[in-house]
Amino acid sequence: MRVGLTGGVASGKSTVSAVLAELGAVVVDADVLAREVVAPGTDGLAEVVAAFGSSVLAEDGSLDRPALGAVVFGDEARRRVLEGIIHPRVRARAAEIEAAAPAGSVVVHDIPLLTETGQAASFDAVVVVDVPVETQVERMVSLRGMTRADAEARVAAQATREERLAIATYVVDNTGSREQLRTRVEEVFADLAG
Repeated sequence: MRVGLTGGVASGKSTVSAVLAELGAVVVDADVLAREVVAPGTDGLAEVVAAFGSSVLAEDGSLDRPALGAVVFGDEARRRVLEGIIHPRVRARAAEIEAAAPAGSVVVHDIPLLTETGQAASFDAVVVVDVPVETQVERMVSLRGMTRADAEARVAAQATREERLAIATYVVDNTGSREQLRTRVEEVFADLAG
């Protein structure tokens, strides 16, 4: 069973991902893989440097993510170049992890930009972690110390709540308590594993 997991920034997707792993799902985390494929010594990092220059490297030779972000933020063409380097490598690594999963596993692909990248149809089911936009903004301001304007910009840069809900096989509402969230994730997992 191949499952896509997504949710807007500060929706609680990482918490849901962790609960699914505890329940026995094989979790493939796109963010972790995106860091792995540009680690020092990888061809991914070499290609990023070839495309964007050595100014995107930290002193220790690792990728300086804020420096790279400053280069691609607001420049669609440069962002697409970066995505063209990272996304195929992430997909290849995810396929390796999935292929190694035991038969009958529920394999959950934790993909923040699942909606934006149009990958929903490649999964047997899509789980969307959902909260109102105002909740996302409040969480980023209170938990991450962001300004309200920065938090709103981050939400606006992603797919809309309605776009995410439109691709959902299962919706996990994360406006209640942790216990309510866990109960809902257990219900979804039981259905997926069944």
